[in-house]
Amino acid sequence: MEYTHLGRTGLRVSRLCLGTMNFGQQTGESESFEIMDEALEHGINFFDTANTYGTPRGEGTTEQIIGRWFAQGGGRREKVVLATKVYGDMGEWPNMSRLSALNIRQALEASLRRLRTDHVDLYQMHHIDRATPWEEIWQAMERLYRDGKLLYCGSSNFAGWHIAQAQASARERHFMGLVSEQSLYNLRARTVELEVIPACRAYGLGLIPYSPLAGGLLAGAAAAGEGRRASERANRERSQDAERLASYEALCKELGREPAQVALAWLLAQPVVTAPIIGPRTRGQLTGALGALEVRLGQDTLQRLDAIFPGPGGEAPEAYAW
Repeated sequence: MEYTHLGRTGLRVSRLCLGTMNFGQQTGESESFEIMDEALEHGINFFDTANTYGTPRGEGTTEQIIGRWFAQGGGRREKVVLATKVYGDMGEWPNMSRLSALNIRQALEASLRRLRTDHVDLYQMHHIDRATPWEEIWQAMERLYRDGKLLYCGSSNFAGWHIAQAQASARERHFMGLVSEQSLYNLRARTVELEVIPACRAYGLGLIPYSPLAGGLLAGAAAAGEGRRASERANRERSQDAERLASYEALCKELGREPAQVALAWLLAQPVVTAPIIGPRTRGQLTGALGALEVRLGQDTLQRLDAIFPGPGGEAPEAYAW
């Protein structure tokens, strides 16, 4: 396994992050345990979850599964850099969502109980909350940091200017602020190259891409219909993008690599990217994703991928102005 620092921190994490959204939904508890055990065996030490993952709403089913896995002992918790999230709706009452100081505190306490741990290594804001001032958010996070219940703070689905705003406020408080941003990023979805990636680079945040396979579309025709987004919408997107996907799969065949591995390798080759989130439903999918670490894409191949899946034209404002 390869490791890198999470943004500007001294924390070292694996170049692949184990996403757990399928646990408790498409993947049963026993197989979820097997996937996590195998991830550790292969050196994956970075696990990502959220308080809203799993059904029914408000129960934090996925966190509970991870907590029961930790409870088996064997150094599981000590080996894992654990990331979870706050923001999503966990109930019908007014303060059971978003980023008020009250919800941040209560949500973390509830996550810790479900995860059966005394701290979270990376506590991520799942979305921007435009109604809550940064003074309130950082005051709540600082208190939890002083109490030893979180070590680092991250964001998810933030715009570039949200990152700048968050870091300016944190700096005023002499607080470290954000160390990572979790964004939608893959060959088919490259909007973050305009401003989010430049903001991450400027402020020392590690980028953690989610949906690296575009809901399975970049996993190849053979894998079509297998993922959590196997739906009418996914089939429609594949049909609409058939020409580009065919060109992509032909290139992968030429390289002698599985399409999913090439998609992950492309992300690993991008500056600022710390670790793409892989969300295996089965142990076989985990094994397949690990093969991406062996793929090295040359400059010619990267250019050919850019030709198939053009980005926004570079960073803002040059991407659309002079």
